[in-house]
Amino acid sequence: MSNYEVKDIKLAEQGKKKIELAEADMGALLKVREYFEKTKPFKGEKIGLALHITKETAVLVRTLKAGGAQVAITGCNPLSTQDDVAAALAKEEFHVYGHKGENTKDYYEYLNKILDFKPTITVDDGCDLVTEIHTKRTELLDNVKLGLEETTTGIIRLKAMEKDNALKYPIIAVNDNLTKHLMDNYYGTGQSTLDGVLRATNLMLAGKTVVVAGYGSCGKGVALRAKGAGAKVIVTEVNPFRALQAYMDGNYVMTMNEAASIGDLFITVTGDCKVITAEHVQKMKSNAVICNSGHFDIEIDLKEIEKRFGKGTEMRPFLKQYKIRNKKINILADGRLVNLASAEGHPSVVMSLSFCGQALGAEWGLKHAKEPIVYHLPETVDEKISKLQLQHLELKIDKLTPEQEHYLSSWKIGT
Repeated sequence: MSNYEVKDIKLAEQGKKKIELAEADMGALLKVREYFEKTKPFKGEKIGLALHITKETAVLVRTLKAGGAQVAITGCNPLSTQDDVAAALAKEEFHVYGHKGENTKDYYEYLNKILDFKPTITVDDGCDLVTEIHTKRTELLDNVKLGLEETTTGIIRLKAMEKDNALKYPIIAVNDNLTKHLMDNYYGTGQSTLDGVLRATNLMLAGKTVVVAGYGSCGKGVALRAKGAGAKVIVTEVNPFRALQAYMDGNYVMTMNEAASIGDLFITVTGDCKVITAEHVQKMKSNAVICNSGHFDIEIDLKEIEKRFGKGTEMRPFLKQYKIRNKKINILADGRLVNLASAEGHPSVVMSLSFCGQALGAEWGLKHAKEPIVYHLPETVDEKISKLQLQHLELKIDKLTPEQEHYLSSWKIGT
């Protein structure tokens, strides 16, 4: 197999510089790399990744190689690959396949190039590698020892597989680490989503009404950052407790049908399909902006919107305008991840924590995950990642005294 397929190998030098900038803010992951260089936990393993090919992901790829692995990577979204980073990885002789703007045919062709690599460990962002192996490349199942999943969307799919007894090898739910979903999803998605919106639109957020669909960790982060920019926030939810949380956090709560005619900017972060439909779009104000920050391009029903109202006109990169009667509605990044399509994804410091989870999760999984189920990493791994990050930030925390430890472990000491 050819070692790489990227947009332009001449972009490698710029990609290398971007990776170096990312490494400067990923101290925790670099500490893991130092540890891997000594211990070589992945000696003899082949790791196949379907992740966003960004400068941060490149730091993970280098870290896995330092642990003794052979590594191959493709993208997990047609618009999220940073072409200069892909070129830099190719120059470093990694197997890398992907370019920004690839079509569906290319996307699945590249996934299968990773599977042709015959990985013993899979690393997914959205579960497409796992699904492809279980449905079309079942001959590889005997070879795969372990998988790791990065996203809420992927975990939903994997738990459905586990429930149906369809899962054939163990998977680590990296997304469920505290250092992932309460950092990456909350702080990362909040900032990077609005970054993507601003790069695509140059919209003034102050005074706008922002509708956030979904109030999980991602939705909470988006709502917080929107309020911080001076926006009024409406949350739509299907989960009663999360809706109550949103209300208690100072947001308006209503249905999407109610919010459709009020909002100026709509952001979906639910992981489910058809959250914004053609009916909703018909109710929106002229010049409303719609975007998605969930993993797949299913949350905005773009097929039905284009079926009813025609193809949009590209007004600027990653912004298409649709004429609906006497109104103009703007949809960003074709309904794909706006934070990675029109921006660069999460800041490096946040991804350092997520990728520590991938790296240390792979080490833990090889030792402990033997059954074909979805595993959650022990608290000790989360604690280790947190400690590494605190060291990087040069922050010190208190320690329990022997007396305090005794008090916490005893049930006899009362008032």
